[in-house]
Amino acid sequence: MQTKTWFQLLTHALALLAGVIVTVVGFHALPSQADPLDQVVASSPLALTSANSKPTTSFVVTAVQKVGPAVVRIDTERTVAMGIDPFLEDPFFRRFFGDNGLNVPRERTERGQGSGFIVDKNGTIITNAHVVEGAQKVTVTLTDGRQLSAQVRGTDEVTDLAVLKLENPPGNLPVAALGDSSNVQVGDWAIAMGNPLGLDNTVTLGIVSNLRRSSSEVGIPDKRLNFIQTDAAINPGNSGGPLLNGNGEVIGINTAIRAGAEGIGFAIPVDLAKTIAPILAAGKTVPHPYIGVVMSTLTPELAKQINSDPNSTIQVPETNGVIIRQVMPNSPAAEAGLRRGDVITEMEGQKVATADQLQRVVEKSQVGQRLQMRVRRGDQTLALNVRTGDRKQVMGQNPQN
Repeated sequence: MQTKTWFQLLTHALALLAGVIVTVVGFHALPSQADPLDQVVASSPLALTSANSKPTTSFVVTAVQKVGPAVVRIDTERTVAMGIDPFLEDPFFRRFFGDNGLNVPRERTERGQGSGFIVDKNGTIITNAHVVEGAQKVTVTLTDGRQLSAQVRGTDEVTDLAVLKLENPPGNLPVAALGDSSNVQVGDWAIAMGNPLGLDNTVTLGIVSNLRRSSSEVGIPDKRLNFIQTDAAINPGNSGGPLLNGNGEVIGINTAIRAGAEGIGFAIPVDLAKTIAPILAAGKTVPHPYIGVVMSTLTPELAKQINSDPNSTIQVPETNGVIIRQVMPNSPAAEAGLRRGDVITEMEGQKVATADQLQRVVEKSQVGQRLQMRVRRGDQTLALNVRTGDRKQVMGQNPQN
């Protein structure tokens, strides 16, 4: 009986052991089931980035690293004479009050600041004309903190461009790559670099929001420019700095901030700077042909308003063209016989419907060239020709064209 009991116990133990072995083997043979939490963690963007990919560098960082070292800060100084109140110089009062209070400074130093960028290894720098206007001392600060003296090689107020030259350029100067502004399209990336408000090495990002904005539209009719418009932040001190495309190439020179506007800045197309800069670098004057008129775009609707005004002293043809508002004395236009109220409808065989169109035709001509034009004067149609002059000779008269 006892033997039977031990036999039964042994049989049960062997059966239990066999069950355990089958269970263990079966568990390892089946596919493993991952913890749901482990699946969530493994599929998270952070886990994928850290485990399967390398950090990426944005195109802005690449562009800034490429051009940033070539962007400089420009500090200027000039001495300005101060007028003395005649009261202080009056011998009568000096007799009774002496010279106390008469030690008034007769000069003061004006300081300005802007931006620019290096375009060759010889230390040539492009900036705005208004940044260095009247400057007697120019100091250029590189991004690494080095300060160098520079000379103004030339300025052109009409295009607001200037060229500087470092006096003792160090070796291995960084140089900005110049792009092609003719390929720029609305919607392209725009990266503005410079030193706005004294904050050195500042970068702002936006897009090209429009092209060929005329200087008259922007509110500076004394210039002859078609700007690149951008919403990249441009503030005082940015003037003269580069506007870059997404490839880190200069497409414009930051220049104009429209008063009262937000999110709108303007840059001079780099293609114009490519043409003007070599002339200025050589110390020469840039010729700008002009005819000597103040003009506006005329439409039939505007002509009707002028003609119906009882105070109007002229009657103008109700047509599209460019109306002459003023003719400068002794100008090419005056010599050609143009009068106030004349409407130019054609220039060099091209129909002109806006003042900007006529301005572009004149700007593309040569100083001394004769331009043929068709003019409406009341009921008459006249064929006149005007020989262009050099605008530099009449800058004080401030003609529009």
